[in-house]
This record gives sequence, C-alpha cells and structure tokens, in this order.
Amino acid sequence: MEIWVNPACSKCAAATAALDEAGVAYTVRRYLDDPPTEAELTDVLDRLGLEPWHITRTGEPVAADLGLADLPRDPEHRDRWLALLAAHPVLVQRPILTADDGTTVVGRDPDAVARALDAAR
Repeated sequence: MEIWVNPACSKCAAATAALDEAGVAYTVRRYLDDPPTEAELTDVLDRLGLEPWHITRTGEPVAADLGLADLPRDPEHRDRWLALLAAHPVLVQRPILTADDGTTVVGRDPDAVARALDAAR
C-alpha cells in the first residue's frame, strides 16, 4: 500500500495510525516533497473514478491566486487542472491511499480508510 501524506495534516496522521494499528505494510509518499506527475495524477483519478477538480483543495490560498474558482470543470480544461495540481501539490486532497490491488481512496474519513484496509488484506 502507498499513502500520499502531508505530515502536518491530521487526516493523514489518522490514516497512518489506522494502517499501523491494522499491521498493514505501506510506503509513505510525502507528496509536497515528491509531487505526483500529471501521469500519476491521471492514474490515481482513473482508479478513484474522479476528475481533478474533485481532489482539489480549493480553499488553499494558492487556489485563489491561480483563479481556480473561475476555471471550468469540464473535459476541455482537465489537462489544465492536472498541470496545476502537479505544479502546486498543496492543492491535492489528502491522504490518498492505494492498495496493492489498485483500490484507491481519498482517506478523509475512517470509512474510506477502512475500504483501503479491506483491499490490503
């Protein structure tokens, strides 16, 4: 299992604690230090069944600076969203967990983390 985390995030800490408690082996990716590429983001989004704007932290100051509120959420602008997420990883929602079988969740709540744990067992 791999988990994308921001060490300062309480949801990330809760997710890694749940993985530790379950005894699941995992790799931590500090995605602010090791940002995902556009291809990696596309792969994660495909597994999640989501679009880039669904995993964007629009409340971040940089989101306002970039004018994300005015960027259309449609297929024509998808590549622009991906480029912005890759260039500004702070915008990526966290944590994102991917089990070895490909199951991927945004672990913002215990139920989502539990789905990843189930896939890891």
